[in-house]
Amino acid sequence: MGYEFDFTAVLQAWPLFLAGAWLTVQLSFPATVVGFGLGTLLAMGRRSPANWLRKACGAYVEVIRNTPLLVQVFLVFFGLASLGWKVSAFAAALVSLIINVAAYSCEIMRAGMDSIHKGQIEAAECLGLTRRQVYWHVILRPAMEKVYPALTSQFVLLMLATSITSQISVEELTAAAARVQSETFRPFEAYILVAGAYLLLSLLMRIGLWLFGQVAFTRRRKLGAPR
Repeated sequence: MGYEFDFTAVLQAWPLFLAGAWLTVQLSFPATVVGFGLGTLLAMGRRSPANWLRKACGAYVEVIRNTPLLVQVFLVFFGLASLGWKVSAFAAALVSLIINVAAYSCEIMRAGMDSIHKGQIEAAECLGLTRRQVYWHVILRPAMEKVYPALTSQFVLLMLATSITSQISVEELTAAAARVQSETFRPFEAYILVAGAYLLLSLLMRIGLWLFGQVAFTRRRKLGAPR
């Protein structure tokens, strides 16, 4: 059986794909920033001397990491509606992505924090640094430097995971492809195009994160550490 590719009708729907790509970016960027911040706080909580805080943060991480993102999206979208809190599909998708990536960022950052030798912390305290200064200069920044490649990969995976939000009618890239293929009856061409779009977004995101790392981690660049 032969199949003749015809991208004409699919390419004519480029405004839909462009709008879908933009919405994907709008979901990915805030989810990455807020999710990383929340994940860092959770990592600090998991290393806290307070037993109840360690257990609470640990329970959150285990629940999120051991349940599918799609189920989490449904729980937020339909769960909040059941409780009488009406939120848009976009807001529900964004909250779900933040909740999800925070759990993974937590474990990555915790691994980085645990890699900091206790002697470095003790030396900083002997120099008279405050607890906040020790956490920022001796623990957080060096920890983030060490695990930055892993964080980069996780954030790219988050961007790709935005495709799941099409299940609650968020008009991102995958939803745009589904709409185009239903109108043109060219599913193969539509999804080939959207796969290329995701590949391009992934490459651009990796380049952007690499450039951020070059600016944020000057010591890493000077030492020539592997990225």
